[in-house]
Amino acid sequence: MLMAFDKKKLTSYPKSPGVYLMKDKKDNILYVGKAKNLRSRIKQYFSTRDERATLSFLIPQIEDIETIVVTSEKEALLLENTLIKKHKPKYNILLKDDKTFISLQITDDKWPMIKLVRYKKRPEKDKSHYFGPYTNARAARQTLDLISYLFPLRQCSDIEFENRSRPCILYDIKRCLAPCVEKCTHEKYMDYVEKVEKLLKGKDKQVLKELEKKMHEASEKLLFEEADSYKQLIHQIKHVTQVQHVDNQKAKECDVLAIYRHLSTVVIAQLLYRNFKLVGSNHFTFSNIASEDTDLLASFLLQHYPEHESAKEIIIPINLPNKKQIEEILTKSAKKKISITYPKRGEKKKLLLLAKKNAKAIFDQEKDQRSHREKILLELQEKLLLTRFPRHIDCFDISHIAQTFPVGAKISFINGLKDRSKVRFFKVKTKEMGDCPALRHVLKRHFIRLKEENHFPDLLMIDGAKAQLNAALDVLKELDIASVDVIAITKEKALHTKGLTKEKVYIPEKKDPIEFSSHSPLLFFLQKVRDEAHRVAISFHRKTREKKTIKTTLIDIPGIGPTKSKKLLQAFKSIQNLKKAKRQDLENLAFLTKKDIKNILSYIQSFK
Repeated sequence: MLMAFDKKKLTSYPKSPGVYLMKDKKDNILYVGKAKNLRSRIKQYFSTRDERATLSFLIPQIEDIETIVVTSEKEALLLENTLIKKHKPKYNILLKDDKTFISLQITDDKWPMIKLVRYKKRPEKDKSHYFGPYTNARAARQTLDLISYLFPLRQCSDIEFENRSRPCILYDIKRCLAPCVEKCTHEKYMDYVEKVEKLLKGKDKQVLKELEKKMHEASEKLLFEEADSYKQLIHQIKHVTQVQHVDNQKAKECDVLAIYRHLSTVVIAQLLYRNFKLVGSNHFTFSNIASEDTDLLASFLLQHYPEHESAKEIIIPINLPNKKQIEEILTKSAKKKISITYPKRGEKKKLLLLAKKNAKAIFDQEKDQRSHREKILLELQEKLLLTRFPRHIDCFDISHIAQTFPVGAKISFINGLKDRSKVRFFKVKTKEMGDCPALRHVLKRHFIRLKEENHFPDLLMIDGAKAQLNAALDVLKELDIASVDVIAITKEKALHTKGLTKEKVYIPEKKDPIEFSSHSPLLFFLQKVRDEAHRVAISFHRKTREKKTIKTTLIDIPGIGPTKSKKLLQAFKSIQNLKKAKRQDLENLAFLTKKDIKNILSYIQSFK
């Protein structure tokens, strides 16, 4: 193995505790590590016994190794963590500073609502109730969907709530009590809120007992419809709670960590147990990692937990020599006692095996792009302040040339992928000129049908600017649909050319457009959806225009009016096929007279 580093320097390093920084010939920091004995630790990297895959890439690049001596292992831990965050070395694990945890929040309002929120640490002054964390976004959404289905709490924003004068469609389908227009008492509404809290705390048996009591009371009062609704609710809760939670009586409140390593790739899996139930999981994937498992795990603990809420106990898969020091650091950061446990047997050991199984499964799943698409959609929800996860996106575009032959098209993306079965075309039948009247016409037709089917998209996306956004909002308001988010996206100077052109994304209740980096994956996704809608609309417009032009041409033939021209096109499929027609082909068409056939043949002859 060729290397730039002079091995003679190895004997010159101190035997004290400290931190070492490996650098390349350009003085870039490649790796930061800590050691109880710096000289001994650095020598290990150049030993033939160390067979870590990443070292074959790291060692040849090392030009120099700088050391910083400290007085204790605890200081070395803290300094290493600080330097990794500062220099972001290529071969260290580095957790991105993002909002990993997702919780369900019951807001601190007169009429509370339940929604998904993301946080690092829960706000100290916030009086809202939080449940979770659900680090698996899908699990969090499924839980929210379940709660929304079982308990008819409000789903609209505060602004919508304050300005409503009549119930929206959610009230009609019994998915909301319509507190906005006082269709229910505050007492009844808060009773539902209390049941939601109990259910999220795992007190499903208590909720079921209360519901069964109310069911019997309603039955005794001969309120059979109300009793039946309680019966259905009880059945649904029993079904969900049987499959939703994984109980473990040894895991009251703990995080379980596992490491799966394959060559230079490492996956850390995290299982979260709260109130004896597995409430969520999370994973972190790293590439080109040079750290040993003990250093890697210590670095993860020090990077992750000071930034995020921790359980009282963290169960780890390997024993750490500096476990006590890490406990002290995390306890101080969390302002509560944090214990780190390394079990060798028993139920907690089984939890580690389950976490390890999850880590391997996650590694295998990473090859699939589903997790990437879900992350894009979740970040999109955050960036655009959407109230709903945009699993189902409908995008509309209007196409015309100088207001002639206006048409509309709709495409759908489900879970980040185009659903070809949901493409729809619209011929604009309004006499008003302009994009906005055409858009209103198309949207109203479409959403009236969706209202009948009671099936709406999560996000309505319009190819246009602020005017088109307002047109879409007007239609939804007119139809009393409050459960759809709306955005509009337009290119610089309305150009639909490929490349890094500036984009403007407009959202309701915000005057200025939202800006994206020109290299943002979120922007690329929005462009992909919008451009597909534009492509489909233009294609449909071209076909419509061609048919109209052909019909106009055929109408010029004596004796051939709109009806016969339409039938001719249906018979021959295109004007080109008609030009190749023989007398016998025309005589086979019952709707043509002998005079019509003569005139059509003359028309065909004129092209030869």
